[in-house]
Amino acid sequence: MILHRDDDPTRRPILVETGDFHEVTDIITLPAESKPTATWVILLLMSLSLLSVMVGMIGYLFWEGTGVWGVNIPVGWGWAIVNFVWWIGIGHAGTLISAILFLFRQKWRTAINRFSEAMTIFAVMCAGIFPGIHVGRIWVIYWVFPLPNQMSAWPNFRSPLLWDVFAVSTYFTVSVLFWYMGLIPDLATFRDRATTKIRKVVLHIFSLGWRGSARHWQNYERAYLILAAISTPLVLSVHSIVSFDFAVSKVPGWHTTIFPPYFVAGAVFSGFALVETLLIIARQVFGLQKVVRMHHLDNMNKFMLLTGSLVGYAYGMELFIAWYSGNVYEKFAFYNRALGEYWWAYWIMVTCNVVIPQLFWFKKIRFNIPIMFIITIFINIGMWFERFVIVITLHADFLPSSWGYYRPTWVDIWTYIGTFGLFGTFFLLFMKYLPQLAIAEVKGVMPEASPHFGDAHHAPVGAKSGANSKGH
Repeated sequence: MILHRDDDPTRRPILVETGDFHEVTDIITLPAESKPTATWVILLLMSLSLLSVMVGMIGYLFWEGTGVWGVNIPVGWGWAIVNFVWWIGIGHAGTLISAILFLFRQKWRTAINRFSEAMTIFAVMCAGIFPGIHVGRIWVIYWVFPLPNQMSAWPNFRSPLLWDVFAVSTYFTVSVLFWYMGLIPDLATFRDRATTKIRKVVLHIFSLGWRGSARHWQNYERAYLILAAISTPLVLSVHSIVSFDFAVSKVPGWHTTIFPPYFVAGAVFSGFALVETLLIIARQVFGLQKVVRMHHLDNMNKFMLLTGSLVGYAYGMELFIAWYSGNVYEKFAFYNRALGEYWWAYWIMVTCNVVIPQLFWFKKIRFNIPIMFIITIFINIGMWFERFVIVITLHADFLPSSWGYYRPTWVDIWTYIGTFGLFGTFFLLFMKYLPQLAIAEVKGVMPEASPHFGDAHHAPVGAKSGANSKGH
């Protein structure tokens, strides 16, 4: 038997630090099968507290109106749109890791795809709050949907805000289906290990009668592939459409064709940063070091280095085009961003998104967990300021007589902070009661899963089958 380099298990990166399939199952099922830890309970209570703050702020907004926000003339958009775009961007890494890397057969995705898929869903939920509450008259929010109403008023299909409704709802639906499809085999494993009748019945319902037969696996893999193919264009389309909220307007600094690819690169950039932030914490808290290896974190750092460089290129190209166009309004918009009243926000953005990620060129930093954790925090701070800088361009429009200064109010700030409570609550419940990692996929990338594993080690084929026989 002649093995190619890619087929030889001895030459592959170590994706799982164990040769025991049963141990992999135990590691991933341990949080769901054990009692909640004190740390988890405290974090859940903190998240629920922030969630209650968000609900209170939204209730206060409904009672008083959007005047409690800092929006003014000319800054008609404020933190609501900034936070909407930021949360939507956060949700992009999940689809990229799950769908695109799956289509390109990147095996290192298997230890982080489930984690990122869940993050995508919860981030989109947080993002969806802001378009719903920033419209002012929330009681007629159903007007944004293409349905007849008592006013015989149909939505404006030429408005990018309506495009957002279709894009985000489609993205959320497909992401949930993709996430749930991947969960089915693992829910069946949880079902077979369940020790209480209620848990067994619930898991039996949601595992859809999975028995792991060849026919089940064939249908599952076909459906998973189809959903991955559907999800892939959404990575490009959703945030491109979100960028049209700005790019199709005539505002200087917004009306540019670079916004769609620029937004997509920034979304993947911030999404990978938050995935790694949460993954580092979960890896330590839940003892996932054997299945979430440094190789996975290193690859994510390389992705952030790439997308951060793309974002830096976009910043430079924006400045060049503004100068090259000869348009005085465009020139002033970028001059004002860098040296105007909000100069501090612009340079925080550049430092966090362009300068700091360049540290990932150094291997020692890419393999240093505390440093990479800090860098990912700075990246998400920088990406929030990027959206803030774009929106705040409105404060100095064509007429100097109408210029203003935007300041968020305490309602703005606490509403945004409260969305972390929504995200944290759902994420903590996911980590406790559902498989954080894809059990079957993690086992599939282990050398022991290769039919040539025994040949590669010059041993009889069944020599190490004991590890295979222990798993579910």
